[in-house]
Amino acid sequence: MSSARFTLVTGAGGYVGTRLVEELLQTVTPVRVSSRSPERLRDRWPQADVVRMDVLDPTTIGAATDGVGVAYYLVHSMAEGETGFQERDRAAARNFAQAARRSGVGLIVYLGGLGGDDDELSSHLASRHETGRILAEHGPPVVELRAGMVIGAGSASFRMLMDLVKRLPAMITPRWVNTRSQPIAIADVVAYLARARGVVPSQPHTIVEIGGSDVLSYREMMLRTAAAKGRRPVILTVPVLTPRLSSLWCGLVTAVPASIARPLIDGLRNETIVRSDDATRLFPDVAPMGFDEAVARAVRE
Repeated sequence: MSSARFTLVTGAGGYVGTRLVEELLQTVTPVRVSSRSPERLRDRWPQADVVRMDVLDPTTIGAATDGVGVAYYLVHSMAEGETGFQERDRAAARNFAQAARRSGVGLIVYLGGLGGDDDELSSHLASRHETGRILAEHGPPVVELRAGMVIGAGSASFRMLMDLVKRLPAMITPRWVNTRSQPIAIADVVAYLARARGVVPSQPHTIVEIGGSDVLSYREMMLRTAAAKGRRPVILTVPVLTPRLSSLWCGLVTAVPASIARPLIDGLRNETIVRSDDATRLFPDVAPMGFDEAVARAVRE
């Protein structure tokens, strides 16, 4: 490997992490990737420096952050069950940030979730925001990109949407289907992430909201996704359907487990739309695509 400082991607085995690593390997050297199970990453990316790291085990982090200039933090506990996920996220962010600071990492780029800090956020969105604050409090400067639903073949929220419109000719849905959101294509998420490593922050914690070019309700997303598949589902809204019941329902009719569907659905009660123009100002060469194009690309993928 060269003597240049590494760009580290944590959570490299996940969907966003995988796509980001593929992009960075085309444009950046050297690249280091980390995972709790690094063996399969070595086979996938022989040109990368692969290390084992568990953010809940501080003894494994220093070897991953040493020699790193920019670190991408793509770790969260949503898929690991409900009990205690907030504390796991807090401990993981604190461990990583402190190790990054000791190693002299210059910048952490973190992918969080959209939603106003003054809103009554779902527990998972609140934890995503808290993770950004902890990283900035204990580590080097942080650029936090906040995104809503990611449209891509490997995105759990998009798989749930696709399965619903594919398998159900009619749906009884709760009021959250009318909440506005601003979904974003995976290609645009990766474009923002890749460029964020070049941001020179003027403050310890820089928050940049990113989204696609369309603002839609979940109902509109279902209807437009169905139209792309040649379907016309009937959607009926009822005033009361709890997140737990909704997640159990989704677990029955989609490939997404109820344990993952629940936090996704719980977050749909919050508007997740871009409220500032910081992304346009900082990344003028990124022109996010619209929902229909994002869906078409995801279906081809």
